[in-house]
Amino acid sequence: MIPNQHTDPDRKQQWQDILAFMRERFGKNPSMDAILFIIGMRELGQLKEKPFKKDEKVGLMHIATCKILSYSGHYALKGLDEDGWPHWELVKHLPDMSLLEQETYIREHVIEYFINEQII
Repeated sequence: MIPNQHTDPDRKQQWQDILAFMRERFGKNPSMDAILFIIGMRELGQLKEKPFKKDEKVGLMHIATCKILSYSGHYALKGLDEDGWPHWELVKHLPDMSLLEQETYIREHVIEYFINEQII
């Protein structure tokens, strides 16, 4: 079970550490989309000479979402396609949540990713 900032006092600080890391690294306050995009790029592990196209950016955010939600058993990695992009399958549906609950759920999984990957 992933702790949350309402029950674990360190979680709020960990989120602030992630935001500070992103600000220091990229020079501006990150949105959740930007954080997911960065996680997706990291998980893809490929650099491009040209900027990612819009559909590729959406794909990178999907990779990140699947990766972080795999910590709670929602997704499982199926494998890589011929271009090296990971593909995930839904294993367990997410519970019904309000928009605020969804944002908190994603945030907690982002924190877990940064901890697991030893970024913070």
